[in-house]
Amino acid sequence: MKVTAAVATGRGKPLAVKELDLEEPGPGEVQVRMVATGICHTDALVRDEVYPTPMPVVLGHEGAGVVEKVGPGVTTVEPGDHVLLSFSTCGTCASCANGHPSYCTQFFGLNFSGRRADGTTAFSDHGQPIGSHFFGQSSFSSVSNVVECSVVKVPPTAPLELLGPLGCSVPTGAGAVLNVLDPEAGSSFVVFGTGAVGMSALLAARVANCSPIIAVDIVDSRLELAKELGATHVINSRGENVVERIKEITNGGVDYAVDATGNREVFRSMVDSLGSRGHAALVGLAAPGTEAAIDIGLTILTGAKISMVIEGDMVPHTFIPRLISLYQDGQFPFDRLIKSYPFAEINTAFEDSKSGATLKPVVVF
Repeated sequence: MKVTAAVATGRGKPLAVKELDLEEPGPGEVQVRMVATGICHTDALVRDEVYPTPMPVVLGHEGAGVVEKVGPGVTTVEPGDHVLLSFSTCGTCASCANGHPSYCTQFFGLNFSGRRADGTTAFSDHGQPIGSHFFGQSSFSSVSNVVECSVVKVPPTAPLELLGPLGCSVPTGAGAVLNVLDPEAGSSFVVFGTGAVGMSALLAARVANCSPIIAVDIVDSRLELAKELGATHVINSRGENVVERIKEITNGGVDYAVDATGNREVFRSMVDSLGSRGHAALVGLAAPGTEAAIDIGLTILTGAKISMVIEGDMVPHTFIPRLISLYQDGQFPFDRLIKSYPFAEINTAFEDSKSGATLKPVVVF
């Protein structure tokens, strides 16, 4: 069938919106007609060749839509089901079997190769193969063939035009808090970076009843939104000594912290701000080879713990419905982060995300 897709063709180039051919869904694949899809920082990193996904390729990994067809062997969904799309895993390695699929031993190959396991692609352009199956889904297409394990069935009442970010960026922040840090009610919390991932961590800290909740950024408008979403204190790191201010607010050091920036200096500040037996989580992506120094001579005295977290260490089929339920109950207003764009304006959405004009772009088909 003919589909409309945005194709990444090379470093620094805008995505090319064009008509492609899409195969019938193969074994274990679900054909999904997209309603909307989020744009994530990871998409930009791959477009700009920070991560080595072969081009040309259809990116996108926060899709939401309706099942059109199912391929042979698919048992979990059927045509007409409303679904949200997340990442792909092998399902059989030790990490997958023990409830930590985001650390699947085949994660990189399954999600970044732009190919099926047999090397084929689902898209073509006048016979030329175009990469597919990015994060098992390649949701920057009006219709896509998605691996079954990436598909999460959602209630028909849930708003598909908003749900896409629950596939990656939102649970990356929220899961780091609720699944990894697991803070006690009344414990102190700080998030460094108030983009979509950091704000999601802040919302999760509010769900966990943390207090105080501190947000750190360099953009005052984001800090104002952080206060509206539950931050009790905000710090603009351009004008204040962040570590000293956090220790002042928390009476000696923070209990739990998230770095959503991937910046080596911010990471150091996060570690230095921890109190006794504090626990910090790094969720911000940095380019491979990025190194950060910390004072191990002093940090060891705190008993601090540092976790590296991918995809919020979530099991998508259980954690995503939890977030939807929290949203519908009014406890997790992630929709406050979203700005919608027509699919034809996908490159504008990327630029607005890069400039910070938009926290979380979602393109609507």
